[in-house]
Amino acid sequence: MEIGIDSFVATAPDPVTGVILKPEERIHNLLQEIELADRSGVDVFGIGEHHRPEYQDSAPAVLLAAAAARTNRIRLSSAVIVLSAADPVRVFQEFATLDLLSMGRADLVVGRGSFVEAYPLFGLDLEHYDSLFDEKLRLLLTIRDNIHVHWSGRHRPELTGQAIYPRPYQKELPVWVGVGGTPQSFVRAGTLGLPLMVAIIGGQPQRFRQLVDLYRSAGERAGHPPEKLKVGIHCLGYIADSSDQAADDFFPGYARAFTEIGKERGWPPTTRAQFDVLRGPAGALLVGDPETVARKISYFSDALGGVARLSFQMSVAALPHEKVLRSIELLGSKVIPLLRN
Repeated sequence: MEIGIDSFVATAPDPVTGVILKPEERIHNLLQEIELADRSGVDVFGIGEHHRPEYQDSAPAVLLAAAAARTNRIRLSSAVIVLSAADPVRVFQEFATLDLLSMGRADLVVGRGSFVEAYPLFGLDLEHYDSLFDEKLRLLLTIRDNIHVHWSGRHRPELTGQAIYPRPYQKELPVWVGVGGTPQSFVRAGTLGLPLMVAIIGGQPQRFRQLVDLYRSAGERAGHPPEKLKVGIHCLGYIADSSDQAADDFFPGYARAFTEIGKERGWPPTTRAQFDVLRGPAGALLVGDPETVARKISYFSDALGGVARLSFQMSVAALPHEKVLRSIELLGSKVIPLLRN
């Protein structure tokens, strides 16, 4: 299992002090985090894409390129690119360039986005939410497999044999499909034989088993070998020297973030009791000391029939930079060795 970290480069107020980092400070801290993850043995670092004031990740390929110049071994991934609102030609060019810069360490995780602000920003109609993604994903895969592309569709001008450069360092640029809880999304990824990245941010991971099985069965029916049907999960998590400390550090920012999102989506305010259930043995939060978190990761993998990659999302809690760095150290020095031994 690969273990990674995902960041949305949040600049939300510190839940204790109320201080908001300047964008340039937050991006500087992000690069320090990625450098430390590289040195600590973390396998992959992903950067999301949002177009909201509290996140500084609207140009993930640029941030990942900066990280490529400062790291040696860690894989660099999107988490996720909102492909529905992007041009697949440009996305491929950006990540092929990243792959060349990093000598073959780039991954693409693409999805439709959990927020919808990108659609009106780029002049797109939300009525086409799914068809935009389906069409653009298939175009992206066509570009990956062909230098000269002949293609036509509903949402983009046709391509009539144009050559698309540069080509990546890797023979085949990895493309993962990021999904939430829509069965059709799991089936599509399986049918195309693409690795799956499941966002699990609440509830119990076990409830996704049926959807993961649906993905694997769709892939098998389409003739893809089992080893090609990899499952990854993106989870909220944080590690500290003790579980009590981890919970006390993480909860204030987590509660603030989900209470604010809840105002948009009709959720009630987040409580400490709800949080404590979610960080319990069967809940979705990976918050605790290294031994607790390692055991829970193993449980997640067993519950979903085997997981190839798990990525922590820590930035939702607006933690102080030094606490994030300590968490990354513990992930690399304690959690990963426990899992591998």
